[in-house]
Amino acid sequence: MKLGTEVFLLAIIANVTMATVVAQNLPTQPRADVIFINANIYTGVVDASSFHAVERAEAMAVRDGRIEALGRNDEIVKLKGPSTEVVNLGGHFVMPGFNDAHVHLANAGFQRLTVDLLGVKSLTEFRERIRTRVQNAAPNEWIVGGGWDQTLWPVKELPSRWDIDEVTTDHPVFLERVDGHIAVANTRALQLASITVASKDPAGGKIDRDTAGQATGILRETARQALTAVIPKPNHDRRRQAIEAGLQDLARSGVTSVQDNSDYQDSKLAWDDFQILEEIEHEGKLTARITEWLSFNDPVPVLQEHRSAHPQSDNLLHTGMLKGFMDGSLGSRTAALIDPYADDAASFGLPQYQQDELTRMTKERVNAGFQIGFHAIGDKGVQMALDAFAAAEKDHVGTGLRPVQAERSSAGSVTVPDFRFRIEHAQVTTPLQIAKFKELKVIASMQPSHVLTDMNWAEARLGPKRAAYSYAWAAFLKKGITLAFGTDYPVEPVAPFRGLYAAVTRKSEDAKREYYPVQKLTMEQAIAAYTTGSAFAEFAEKDKGTLAPGMLADLVVLDTDITSVPPEKVLATRVLRTVLGGKTVYHAK
Repeated sequence: MKLGTEVFLLAIIANVTMATVVAQNLPTQPRADVIFINANIYTGVVDASSFHAVERAEAMAVRDGRIEALGRNDEIVKLKGPSTEVVNLGGHFVMPGFNDAHVHLANAGFQRLTVDLLGVKSLTEFRERIRTRVQNAAPNEWIVGGGWDQTLWPVKELPSRWDIDEVTTDHPVFLERVDGHIAVANTRALQLASITVASKDPAGGKIDRDTAGQATGILRETARQALTAVIPKPNHDRRRQAIEAGLQDLARSGVTSVQDNSDYQDSKLAWDDFQILEEIEHEGKLTARITEWLSFNDPVPVLQEHRSAHPQSDNLLHTGMLKGFMDGSLGSRTAALIDPYADDAASFGLPQYQQDELTRMTKERVNAGFQIGFHAIGDKGVQMALDAFAAAEKDHVGTGLRPVQAERSSAGSVTVPDFRFRIEHAQVTTPLQIAKFKELKVIASMQPSHVLTDMNWAEARLGPKRAAYSYAWAAFLKKGITLAFGTDYPVEPVAPFRGLYAAVTRKSEDAKREYYPVQKLTMEQAIAAYTTGSAFAEFAEKDKGTLAPGMLADLVVLDTDITSVPPEKVLATRVLRTVLGGKTVYHAK
């Protein structure tokens, strides 16, 4: 299958056409900082016509954090000097470091530090994990956490405040669902947030109630803000601890770059997180490259101030696109749909904007030079985003302006706008919408591992006609649309191998269920979406995504050649070493 998009091909082949060529014309004086030898190096450089990887290399030289040369062992060792470190990789598979195009780093770290409900298989287990935390909590301490998913339980009903009250009535409890779009609170927490029978639903949110009008404890979308406003905010040290926990997960998983919406619910806390990341960087302890998103809803002067606070030229840490939310999630039935849910005819989801206001804000921010990315899961949410992008592009024509992030890849030579609009998730789309992606050059930033969870109920939510165009990776590629893959960590584990498996099989991890296999990809296409596609999505295709001379020396060493084994073997892949700028940041024991 051909990729078919000019910009994405540039992201793949801009620096080199053959991996073996790079060892020619080596400098006469040895000067490498580190040399990796005896490796099976998948460079990520592909043939434009077949989309297959070109010839591999067996050694790599790195200097000043960038790749100097690749080739045969005997060629590359000529670059060895007195202080050069030589690392023998024992024939293992090497590839570009994974670039996760969609994570929530602080949220993920806090989930590890609080009540982690990922994978709980029943309401009983849900309550027992809360009980364990309560037993070690101070009197009246807030109990927070998340990760629960009622679709995994034998009785697939949402938990209630009364379920948690059975464990504790003294501690206020607030627990988010795995998708981060609804949460459950106990009675004490609802009291502290002043949620009563008289409380009204906020715009873009919903308080679930029983037949008597009493709040059940389930809070959808913006209704959660009444709770988050009264929960004590973690201090600086606690936030740093959470971020460092998230960074450890990245390194262990072979992820060398992330595009991060650290705390997606509170832009002020998210900016605190960015400043903590700056601290970590200044101490020389940042183990992944981070592009931090800013909140679309913040006023333009605040966004400009934040953008100018840290150099865009810093390839280890900088701010990136503006993130806005069109809707919620399918699992919680808050994703905005054009037609009602197939399993709930009264529900169309919860759009988060009126179109006129969304379009006005989008135009304003695009004209201020910002890249825009919208969370949109339902087809209604996708349409809202596309309409806003189309209006902003029309309003922008002829001005000669372009997002400042383009400076990272254009060297000031481009005079036409380079918007690189993005839609995050894009789970439910129509053929006409996919064509509009192509027309507007919108990047589809998607998370293939979501299908492993969602296939259990997505067709019930959507019905077969809509489901056929859900998670439509192949349909996007056939139209020549750039795919950027990620995990939505902590909604899914940050390890990319589940995503690769999902992308090439569209089967459950036990291989017993399959979800519309016509949309599956080849392994080479999936790898590209996790590397070159993600790099292009953040204006970084000239720095990362492939292993070629001049590129950043970000790579991962695996115990398996994931391009040559059956897909089920990919799930068991282990990361042996993660390298950032030529320096090892993780080494398996």
